[in-house]
Amino acid sequence: MLRSFEGTEPQVADSAYVDESAVVIGNVVVEADASVWPNTTLRGDHGRIVVGEGANVQDNAVLHEDAELEPYATVGHSAIVHDATVRERALVGMNAVVLDGARIGKGAVVAAGSVVTEGTEVEPETLVAGAPAEPKAEVDDPRLEETADRYVELSNRHAEGSERLD
Repeated sequence: MLRSFEGTEPQVADSAYVDESAVVIGNVVVEADASVWPNTTLRGDHGRIVVGEGANVQDNAVLHEDAELEPYATVGHSAIVHDATVRERALVGMNAVVLDGARIGKGAVVAAGSVVTEGTEVEPETLVAGAPAEPKAEVDDPRLEETADRYVELSNRHAEGSERLD
């Protein structure tokens, strides 16, 4: 569902995929080839949300305040990004929380269930884990870079091959 808030409407690129069960409100930009999956909430009522080119926000995730996903970033199932930046090709794992003012570096990974506290800077290509999240290892996984690409392809299949059955 796309909904305006106080006269501001979401902007969704023609090539983006937004599932009909997602809730996208107000000052939200979903760029080309980005995808927003079922039951996701992007609530742009208290700041701007940008889902960059080819980025994906997976099922049940929440973005609020000034949240920015740079190109080909991934936000996993049920994760929360609140007033934070996720740089290009970075991944926020399932059920992870990224809090106000945090910046997840290019190609970095926030492990599933981790909590990145306010103002934390995660270095590029670093795996962080725990609550609070702490650096654990360098990321050196060529498959990680393919994650968002797979979601671009999958969103195209959903856009072309889905139909309501009710």
